[in-house]
Amino acid sequence: MKVLAAMSGGVDSAVAAARAVATGHDVTGVHLALARNPQTYRSGARGCCTLEDSRDARRAADVIGIPFYVWDMADRFHEDVVDDFVAEYAAGRTPNPCLRCNEKIKFEAVLDRAVALGFDAVVTGHHARLGPDGLLRRSVDTAKDQSYVLAVLRRDQLDRSIFPLGDSTKAQVREEATRLGLAVADKPDSHDICFIADGDTRRFLAERLGETPGDIVDGASGAVVGAHTGAYAYTVGQRRGLALGVPAPDGQPRYVLSITPKTNTVTVGPAAALEVSSVTADRPVWTAGPAPVAPVECEVQLRAHGSVVPATVTVDDGVLRAELRRPVRGVAAGQAIVAYRPDPAGDIVLGSATIR
Repeated sequence: MKVLAAMSGGVDSAVAAARAVATGHDVTGVHLALARNPQTYRSGARGCCTLEDSRDARRAADVIGIPFYVWDMADRFHEDVVDDFVAEYAAGRTPNPCLRCNEKIKFEAVLDRAVALGFDAVVTGHHARLGPDGLLRRSVDTAKDQSYVLAVLRRDQLDRSIFPLGDSTKAQVREEATRLGLAVADKPDSHDICFIADGDTRRFLAERLGETPGDIVDGASGAVVGAHTGAYAYTVGQRRGLALGVPAPDGQPRYVLSITPKTNTVTVGPAAALEVSSVTADRPVWTAGPAPVAPVECEVQLRAHGSVVPATVTVDDGVLRAELRRPVRGVAAGQAIVAYRPDPAGDIVLGSATIR
């Protein structure tokens, strides 16, 4: 097949491209320039999208022996990922920008352009598997598994995707890169949110949304127990940094229970008040096939690095509902709920939706 390898400048995407060549595919490498100012999106091991990353990707393509191009998608990335991130926080939700980037950039904008140019599929360095049945599964390296942030992909997008690293651990990927003579073999992984180079999300949002002082209130009594300079700086389940002026009567710590942009209020309460047994979510995508017409017994994951919980899931009229077998704390609107079916060959992704 004629395939396009998305090369970020890291070790995973470089080895994925090399494996695609070894498999016999006709491979072309492409680096996505996503930063309007490439100097602003990375600091050390944080972030991505710098000139350094572009050069690392080009050097890797030279070693592998494939053509290489750079596609400027900075405006599309800013609109679909960065602006969306800010707008979601302003609305009191907690978005996952990696999921949005996969949905809107890597597997929509890039895949659409690749197909228009005559490519059959896109290769990426994500740690996930596509079985012979075409179903999306977890990686064998559960610590690096990225199936959660890929669960937003439609069936037609998965049919044109290749994930060569799903059967390998990260250590094996680095060892292979060393054998291939790739300079990125020991390059650190990027961390945190790629477009917030210093990791200070609160500062990033304050610069774009401004300070909007409001009250922090107790969920049980409604009493004002503190103040904030922007409700967007908080997320459900947060304990640190609340700076409450009035201690809880029982002396126990309090957590963020909800954010209400309309009243610019942050509500706090005890840990037990965070427990959720039912989740409703919008924009369901059922990657394993047609959406189910009957309740599905499965496991659900409610955050990128969270554990799974047994649940009964239904999908009806554009809404996904999950009844959890045991309560879960810290479920935040804006995050994804991903349904999995346990399988000896690797947990199968059934579908996903955005928690509301």
